[in-house]
Amino acid sequence: MLLLAISATITSILFLVLVYISVGQRSLVNDRLKAVAAEVPRPAGESVLKDQPTGLAAFASLFTSLIRPIRNLVTSDDEEIEYQLSLAGFREPAQVEVFASTKILLPVIALLASSFSGANILYVAIIVTVGSFFLPDLVLTQLIARRKEKLRQGFPDALDLLVICMGAGLGIDQAVVRVGQEIMMTCPALSQELQMVSQEQRAGKRRLEAWRTMSERLDLDFVRQFVTMLMQTERFGTPIADALSQFADSLRMSRMQEAEEIAAKTGVKLLFPLVFFIFPGVFVVLLGPALLHILKTVSEMAN
Repeated sequence: MLLLAISATITSILFLVLVYISVGQRSLVNDRLKAVAAEVPRPAGESVLKDQPTGLAAFASLFTSLIRPIRNLVTSDDEEIEYQLSLAGFREPAQVEVFASTKILLPVIALLASSFSGANILYVAIIVTVGSFFLPDLVLTQLIARRKEKLRQGFPDALDLLVICMGAGLGIDQAVVRVGQEIMMTCPALSQELQMVSQEQRAGKRRLEAWRTMSERLDLDFVRQFVTMLMQTERFGTPIADALSQFADSLRMSRMQEAEEIAAKTGVKLLFPLVFFIFPGVFVVLLGPALLHILKTVSEMAN
Protein backbone atom coordinates (compact mmCIF):
# COMPACT_ATOMS: atom_id res chain seq x y z
CA MET A 1 0.00 0.00 0.00
CA LEU A 2 2.88 2.36 0.77
CA LEU A 3 4.44 1.80 -2.65
CA LEU A 4 1.05 2.31 -4.30
CA ALA A 5 0.57 5.60 -2.47
CA ILE A 6 4.05 6.78 -3.45
CA SER A 7 3.42 5.87 -7.09
CA ALA A 8 0.10 7.72 -7.10
CA THR A 9 1.72 10.80 -5.55
CA ILE A 10 4.52 10.88 -8.13
CA THR A 11 2.01 10.42 -10.97
CA SER A 12 -0.07 13.34 -9.68
CA ILE A 13 2.99 15.56 -9.38
CA LEU A 14 4.09 14.71 -12.91
CA PHE A 15 0.61 15.49 -14.25
CA LEU A 16 0.56 18.86 -12.48
CA VAL A 17 4.02 19.65 -13.82
CA LEU A 18 2.99 18.88 -17.39
CA VAL A 19 -0.09 21.09 -17.05
CA TYR A 20 2.02 23.89 -15.57
CA ILE A 21 4.60 23.67 -18.36
CA SER A 22 1.97 23.69 -21.11
CA VAL A 23 0.11 26.65 -19.59
CA GLY A 24 3.37 28.50 -19.01
CA GLN A 25 4.50 28.00 -22.59
CA ARG A 26 1.13 29.20 -23.89
CA SER A 27 1.28 32.33 -21.73
CA LEU A 28 4.79 33.10 -23.00
CA VAL A 29 3.60 32.84 -26.58
CA ASN A 30 0.66 35.13 -25.87
CA ASP A 31 2.92 37.69 -24.19
CA ARG A 32 5.25 37.61 -27.16
CA LEU A 33 2.37 38.12 -29.63
CA LYS A 34 1.00 41.02 -27.61
CA ALA A 35 4.43 42.63 -27.47
CA VAL A 36 4.88 42.32 -31.22
CA ALA A 37 1.38 43.65 -31.93
CA ALA A 38 1.85 46.63 -29.65
CA GLU A 39 5.36 47.27 -31.04
CA VAL A 40 6.59 48.36 -27.66
CA PRO A 41 10.36 48.99 -27.79
CA ARG A 42 12.27 46.82 -25.36
CA PRO A 43 15.58 47.71 -23.75
CA ALA A 44 18.66 46.17 -25.27
CA GLY A 45 19.43 42.70 -23.92
CA GLU A 46 15.96 42.18 -22.39
CA SER A 47 14.16 39.05 -23.49
CA VAL A 48 10.57 37.91 -23.12
CA LEU A 49 11.88 34.58 -21.84
CA LYS A 50 14.03 36.21 -19.19
CA ASP A 51 13.88 34.45 -15.83
CA GLN A 52 11.23 32.07 -17.18
CA PRO A 53 12.38 28.47 -16.70
CA THR A 54 11.29 25.99 -19.32
CA GLY A 55 11.37 22.23 -19.69
CA LEU A 56 13.39 20.41 -17.04
CA ALA A 57 14.11 23.63 -15.16
CA ALA A 58 10.39 24.40 -14.89
CA PHE A 59 9.67 20.90 -13.59
CA ALA A 60 12.47 21.18 -11.02
CA SER A 61 11.35 24.63 -9.90
CA LEU A 62 7.73 23.54 -9.47
CA PHE A 63 8.66 20.30 -7.73
CA THR A 64 10.97 21.96 -5.20
CA SER A 65 8.40 24.67 -4.53
CA LEU A 66 5.79 22.00 -3.70
CA ILE A 67 8.04 20.18 -1.25
CA ARG A 68 9.94 23.17 0.13
CA PRO A 69 10.11 21.85 3.76
CA ILE A 70 11.49 18.48 2.61
CA ARG A 71 13.94 20.22 0.29
CA ASN A 72 15.28 22.41 3.08
CA LEU A 73 15.65 19.33 5.29
CA VAL A 74 17.34 17.06 2.74
CA THR A 75 19.54 19.42 0.72
CA SER A 76 22.11 21.90 1.97
CA ASP A 77 22.09 25.67 1.60
CA ASP A 78 21.37 27.03 -1.87
CA GLU A 79 24.52 29.13 -1.81
CA GLU A 80 26.64 26.09 -1.08
CA ILE A 81 24.98 24.11 -3.89
CA GLU A 82 25.42 27.03 -6.27
CA TYR A 83 29.10 27.31 -5.36
CA GLN A 84 29.72 23.58 -5.86
CA LEU A 85 27.92 23.65 -9.20
CA SER A 86 29.95 26.68 -10.27
CA LEU A 87 33.15 24.75 -9.53
CA ALA A 88 31.89 22.08 -11.92
CA GLY A 89 31.06 24.70 -14.59
CA PHE A 90 27.28 24.95 -14.06
CA ARG A 91 26.34 28.56 -13.37
CA GLU A 92 22.67 28.79 -14.36
CA PRO A 93 20.34 29.58 -11.40
CA ALA A 94 17.86 26.92 -12.54
CA GLN A 95 20.53 24.21 -12.27
CA VAL A 96 20.41 24.51 -8.47
CA GLU A 97 16.75 23.46 -8.52
CA VAL A 98 17.54 20.64 -10.97
CA PHE A 99 20.26 19.30 -8.67
CA ALA A 100 18.01 19.52 -5.60
CA SER A 101 15.15 17.78 -7.42
CA THR A 102 17.47 15.02 -8.59
CA LYS A 103 18.75 14.46 -5.07
CA ILE A 104 15.18 14.16 -3.75
CA LEU A 105 13.59 12.15 -6.57
CA LEU A 106 16.40 9.68 -7.15
CA PRO A 107 16.01 7.83 -3.80
CA VAL A 108 12.24 7.59 -4.38
CA ILE A 109 12.74 6.11 -7.84
CA ALA A 110 15.40 3.74 -6.49
CA LEU A 111 13.04 2.63 -3.71
CA LEU A 112 10.30 1.89 -6.22
CA ALA A 113 12.73 0.00 -8.46
CA SER A 114 14.06 -2.06 -5.55
CA SER A 115 10.51 -3.24 -4.77
CA PHE A 116 10.68 -5.44 -7.88
CA SER A 117 13.72 -7.34 -6.60
CA GLY A 118 13.37 -10.86 -5.32
CA ALA A 119 14.69 -11.99 -1.95
CA ASN A 120 16.19 -9.65 0.63
CA ILE A 121 14.06 -6.77 -0.62
CA LEU A 122 14.56 -4.80 2.60
CA TYR A 123 18.37 -4.85 2.41
CA VAL A 124 18.33 -4.05 -1.30
CA ALA A 125 15.94 -1.14 -0.74
CA ILE A 126 18.09 0.32 2.05
CA ILE A 127 21.36 0.01 0.11
CA VAL A 128 19.94 1.32 -3.17
CA THR A 129 18.09 4.23 -1.53
CA VAL A 130 21.07 5.40 0.50
CA GLY A 131 23.41 5.00 -2.47
CA SER A 132 21.11 6.92 -4.81
CA PHE A 133 20.83 9.73 -2.24
CA PHE A 134 24.60 10.27 -2.21
CA LEU A 135 25.05 9.56 -5.94
CA PRO A 136 24.47 13.19 -7.13
CA ASP A 137 27.09 14.46 -4.66
CA LEU A 138 29.60 11.85 -5.84
CA VAL A 139 28.98 12.70 -9.49
CA LEU A 140 29.33 16.41 -8.75
CA THR A 141 32.60 15.78 -6.91
CA GLN A 142 33.96 13.84 -9.88
CA LEU A 143 32.92 16.62 -12.28
CA ILE A 144 34.65 19.22 -10.11
CA ALA A 145 37.85 17.15 -9.96
CA ARG A 146 37.80 16.57 -13.73
CA ARG A 147 37.31 20.26 -14.46
CA LYS A 148 40.10 21.26 -12.09
CA GLU A 149 42.42 18.77 -13.76
CA LYS A 150 41.65 20.23 -17.18
CA LEU A 151 42.30 23.73 -15.87
CA ARG A 152 45.54 22.61 -14.28
CA GLN A 153 46.74 21.13 -17.57
CA GLY A 154 45.68 24.10 -19.69
CA PHE A 155 46.81 26.98 -17.49
CA PRO A 156 50.60 26.76 -18.24
CA ASP A 157 49.98 26.78 -21.99
CA ALA A 158 47.64 29.75 -21.60
CA LEU A 159 50.32 31.61 -19.65
CA ASP A 160 52.87 30.91 -22.40
CA LEU A 161 50.47 32.32 -24.99
CA LEU A 162 49.86 35.30 -22.72
CA VAL A 163 53.60 35.98 -22.51
CA ILE A 164 53.93 35.69 -26.30
CA CYS A 165 51.04 38.10 -26.88
CA MET A 166 52.44 40.64 -24.45
CA GLY A 167 55.88 40.27 -26.03
CA ALA A 168 54.28 41.08 -29.38
CA GLY A 169 53.05 44.41 -28.02
CA LEU A 170 49.57 43.72 -26.66
CA GLY A 171 48.45 44.89 -23.24
CA ILE A 172 47.44 42.36 -20.66
CA ASP A 173 43.72 42.97 -21.16
CA GLN A 174 43.92 42.56 -24.94
CA ALA A 175 46.23 39.57 -24.48
CA VAL A 176 43.70 37.88 -22.18
CA VAL A 177 40.98 38.28 -24.82
CA ARG A 178 43.28 36.88 -27.50
CA VAL A 179 44.38 33.91 -25.39
CA GLY A 180 40.75 33.14 -24.50
CA GLN A 181 39.96 32.90 -28.20
CA GLU A 182 43.02 30.79 -29.03
CA ILE A 183 42.47 28.11 -26.37
CA MET A 184 38.77 27.68 -27.10
CA MET A 185 39.34 24.25 -28.66
CA THR A 186 42.05 22.93 -26.34
CA CYS A 187 40.65 24.07 -22.97
CA PRO A 188 37.08 25.42 -23.18
CA ALA A 189 36.75 25.78 -19.40
CA LEU A 190 39.75 28.10 -19.10
CA SER A 191 38.69 30.00 -22.22
CA GLN A 192 35.31 30.64 -20.62
CA GLU A 193 36.95 31.89 -17.42
CA LEU A 194 39.23 34.28 -19.31
CA GLN A 195 36.31 35.63 -21.28
CA MET A 196 34.41 36.21 -18.04
CA VAL A 197 37.40 38.15 -16.68
CA SER A 198 37.43 40.31 -19.81
CA GLN A 199 33.69 40.93 -19.61
CA GLU A 200 33.90 41.91 -15.95
CA GLN A 201 36.64 44.42 -16.74
CA ARG A 202 34.55 45.90 -19.55
CA ALA A 203 31.67 46.22 -17.10
CA GLY A 204 33.83 48.42 -14.88
CA LYS A 205 35.42 46.03 -12.40
CA ARG A 206 39.08 46.57 -11.61
CA ARG A 207 41.59 44.16 -13.08
CA LEU A 208 42.76 42.69 -9.79
CA GLU A 209 39.21 42.31 -8.52
CA ALA A 210 38.26 40.45 -11.70
CA TRP A 211 41.22 38.10 -11.35
CA ARG A 212 40.52 37.61 -7.64
CA THR A 213 36.93 36.69 -8.48
CA MET A 214 38.26 34.16 -10.99
CA SER A 215 40.50 32.59 -8.35
CA GLU A 216 37.50 32.24 -6.03
CA ARG A 217 35.47 30.63 -8.82
CA LEU A 218 38.17 28.12 -9.69
CA ASP A 219 39.49 27.36 -6.17
CA LEU A 220 42.98 26.40 -7.42
CA ASP A 221 46.28 27.13 -5.71
CA PHE A 222 48.24 28.15 -8.80
CA VAL A 223 45.50 30.59 -9.82
CA ARG A 224 45.72 32.21 -6.38
CA GLN A 225 49.50 32.41 -6.82
CA PHE A 226 48.97 34.04 -10.21
CA VAL A 227 46.63 36.66 -8.71
CA THR A 228 49.11 37.31 -5.90
CA MET A 229 51.84 37.82 -8.50
CA LEU A 230 49.67 40.35 -10.35
CA MET A 231 49.01 42.22 -7.11
CA GLN A 232 52.72 42.39 -6.33
CA THR A 233 53.62 43.63 -9.81
CA GLU A 234 51.04 46.41 -9.55
CA ARG A 235 52.09 47.33 -6.02
CA PHE A 236 55.87 47.44 -6.64
CA GLY A 237 55.81 48.56 -10.26
CA THR A 238 57.50 45.42 -11.65
CA PRO A 239 57.15 44.91 -15.45
CA ILE A 240 54.24 42.54 -15.77
CA ALA A 241 55.66 40.82 -18.87
CA ASP A 242 58.82 39.76 -16.99
CA ALA A 243 56.81 38.59 -13.99
CA LEU A 244 54.50 36.58 -16.24
CA SER A 245 57.46 34.98 -18.00
CA GLN A 246 59.05 33.91 -14.71
CA PHE A 247 55.76 32.62 -13.35
CA ALA A 248 55.13 30.64 -16.56
CA ASP A 249 58.62 29.11 -16.31
CA SER A 250 58.06 28.08 -12.71
CA LEU A 251 54.66 26.61 -13.53
CA ARG A 252 56.07 24.72 -16.50
CA MET A 253 58.90 23.39 -14.34
CA SER A 254 56.41 22.28 -11.70
CA ARG A 255 54.39 20.41 -14.32
CA MET A 256 57.56 18.75 -15.63
CA GLN A 257 58.52 17.65 -12.13
CA GLU A 258 55.06 16.17 -11.61
CA ALA A 259 55.43 14.23 -14.86
CA GLU A 260 58.85 12.96 -13.79
CA GLU A 261 57.42 11.92 -10.42
CA ILE A 262 54.64 9.97 -12.12
CA ALA A 263 57.17 8.32 -14.44
CA ALA A 264 59.36 7.36 -11.46
CA LYS A 265 56.40 5.66 -9.77
CA THR A 266 55.68 3.56 -12.85
CA GLY A 267 58.31 0.92 -11.98
CA VAL A 268 56.89 0.38 -8.52
CA LYS A 269 53.33 0.19 -9.84
CA LEU A 270 54.35 -2.40 -12.44
CA LEU A 271 55.96 -4.62 -9.79
CA PHE A 272 52.70 -6.09 -8.49
CA PRO A 273 51.23 -7.05 -11.90
CA LEU A 274 54.58 -8.61 -12.82
CA VAL A 275 54.78 -10.69 -9.65
CA PHE A 276 51.16 -11.86 -9.50
CA PHE A 277 50.17 -12.15 -13.17
CA ILE A 278 53.15 -12.24 -15.55
CA PHE A 279 55.84 -14.16 -13.64
CA PRO A 280 53.60 -17.19 -12.89
CA GLY A 281 52.81 -17.55 -16.59
CA VAL A 282 56.50 -17.25 -17.48
CA PHE A 283 57.44 -19.88 -14.89
CA VAL A 284 54.79 -22.26 -16.22
CA VAL A 285 56.08 -21.85 -19.78
CA LEU A 286 59.75 -22.24 -18.79
CA LEU A 287 59.56 -24.88 -16.06
CA GLY A 288 56.49 -26.81 -17.27
CA PRO A 289 58.25 -28.97 -19.89
CA ALA A 290 61.15 -29.68 -17.51
CA LEU A 291 58.78 -30.75 -14.74
CA LEU A 292 56.86 -33.00 -17.12
CA HIS A 293 60.13 -34.58 -18.28
CA ILE A 294 61.26 -35.16 -14.68
CA LEU A 295 57.93 -36.74 -13.74
CA LYS A 296 58.07 -38.98 -16.82
CA THR A 297 61.64 -40.08 -15.97
CA VAL A 298 60.74 -40.81 -12.35
CA SER A 299 57.72 -42.86 -13.38
CA GLU A 300 59.86 -44.92 -15.84
CA MET A 301 62.49 -45.57 -13.18
CA ALA A 302 59.78 -46.66 -10.76
CA ASN A 303 58.41 -49.12 -13.30
